[in-house]
Amino acid sequence: MLKYQEPRPVDEVFRALGDPTRRDLLERLSDGPATVSQLASPLDMSLSAVVQHLAVLESCGIVRSEKVGRTRTCRLEPLGLGLAEDWFAGQRALWERRLDRLGEVLADDVAADAAGLAAEQIAEAASPSPSPSPSPSRGA
Repeated sequence: MLKYQEPRPVDEVFRALGDPTRRDLLERLSDGPATVSQLASPLDMSLSAVVQHLAVLESCGIVRSEKVGRTRTCRLEPLGLGLAEDWFAGQRALWERRLDRLGEVLADDVAADAAGLAAEQIAEAASPSPSPSPSPSRGA
């Protein structure tokens, strides 16, 4: 049975990044701050839908917004992406350790196979070779 776990902050980041519209918004914010209207203009959705997408990005700390008058400006918050970056770094380190260990095991196996083959060859060279059996004579 699958045990329920409380979502971690990194889960929220990955949930936010799982949507192509939100990834598109992040890519455009990587060029610099933009207003909600600027972010919504190329998208085929309502302004309120874009605001909802931005709220998801803001709730997990990837985007920060500020309102001045009637204009809301959004900017990328690089530290928010640090959660995902740290998770990937941990996974990379884990798999590098696993692959290093696998390499060691395989190298040990190859060395053991080579030692066994060399021992067989030495044993064969040291033992006298059986003399050929005389061929039956013809003409008896």
